Amino acid sequence: MKVISVLMISALLLTSCGTSTPKSVGGGSVISCSTIPTDATKTSGTTLECLDGNSKVLLESIKGPALINVWGSWCIPCREEMPYLRALAATGKVQIIGIDVEEADMESARKFVVDQGMNWPNLYDKDGSTKSSFGMGVPVTWYLNGDGEVAYKHLGVLKSEAQLFAEVEKYLGIKL
Repeated sequence: MKVISVLMISALLLTSCGTSTPKSVGGGSVISCSTIPTDATKTSGTTLECLDGNSKVLLESIKGPALINVWGSWCIPCREEMPYLRALAATGKVQIIGIDVEEADMESARKFVVDQGMNWPNLYDKDGSTKSSFGMGVPVTWYLNGDGEVAYKHLGVLKSEAQLFAEVEKYLGIKL
């Protein structure tokens, strides 16, 4: 009887511990960072490479309103919130900019962009220079107002499309 109980409990525990990760959807593309609106009068701060490999962007020069999402391909919560970001991108009403952090190499980041259906420009922080701005953990989502100032920092995973859309409306003033 004791053996059966142990086996039943073990089976229950094994089946309840999910290891599923959100599936790849494909269809993403590495977008040129020339689509990111910037303020040319700002000349100092943190410069990041674009995942397209052709340009760099001064983080402090990004004009708002915009949403900056900090992610890593190794980050399961980052994968979980991608459907909500894709839905936001599909509205065409908000400039989304991704920043990949703590990545082994740029090619891994590009693969993640394509696999996750990301169709917005993404920057690459190869040396962790944004940690002082964004903090240590990912995902992090910043909402930049029309003046390019941070209106809100969402620390952690976005839980739903409704939450993301509500935050965009509240902090960026954009009705979706």
